[in-house]
Amino acid sequence: MDNKSGVIYILTNPSFPDYVKIGYADDIDKRLKQLNRSECIPYAFRVYATYEVSSRLSDVKIHSIIDKLNPNLRSVESFNGKQRVREFYAMSPEDAYSILEAIAEIHGCSDKLQRIAPSEEEQQAEQVAQEVDTESSERASNFSFSKCGIPEGAKIEFCDNPSITATVVGDRSVEYNGETMSLTALAKLLTGKQYSIAGPKYFKYKGEWLNDIRHRLGV
Repeated sequence: MDNKSGVIYILTNPSFPDYVKIGYADDIDKRLKQLNRSECIPYAFRVYATYEVSSRLSDVKIHSIIDKLNPNLRSVESFNGKQRVREFYAMSPEDAYSILEAIAEIHGCSDKLQRIAPSEEEQQAEQVAQEVDTESSERASNFSFSKCGIPEGAKIEFCDNPSITATVVGDRSVEYNGETMSLTALAKLLTGKQYSIAGPKYFKYKGEWLNDIRHRLGV
């Protein structure tokens, strides 16, 4: 059983953009199905690279090498008084791949190392995750019309169609089609996006993006 071949894998997940998962699997497709069965994470794991090996527990050796290089990269936490050491590492998939690449070259097994191109669906998931992360950062800083020098009664234009305008009626609210709402609510209405977004990214005032005005003024 110990000599059964399998792969050391590098997995990425848009849910954890700063981490990669490095482990071993006899059957990588089966392992992916196990991981992606959970509904506790918003996005699925995908295979970034695989390295074919002839024995199990080879990933433990990889873990040991990484831990010795930098013990702070591994995800370690205490839960209910017990320490849990995970297979997650705070590194880019490119850096993780470089480690496997070096090991493969040393052992003359570069042909057993394979980088997996993401599917179109996986690319879309990563793009959405990046957009959500950016939106979250933007939302963390509340937009204020008054601090940006935009008075009540001013007209702002929607990014995709300048003919669509809204009127500023409060420090953080606008009127559109006779209804008062926040910039975020209006942006979601006009874009059709389901997740919470940062309204100022989608409107202009006098030809300048609201986000650019905020950043220019440092507010």
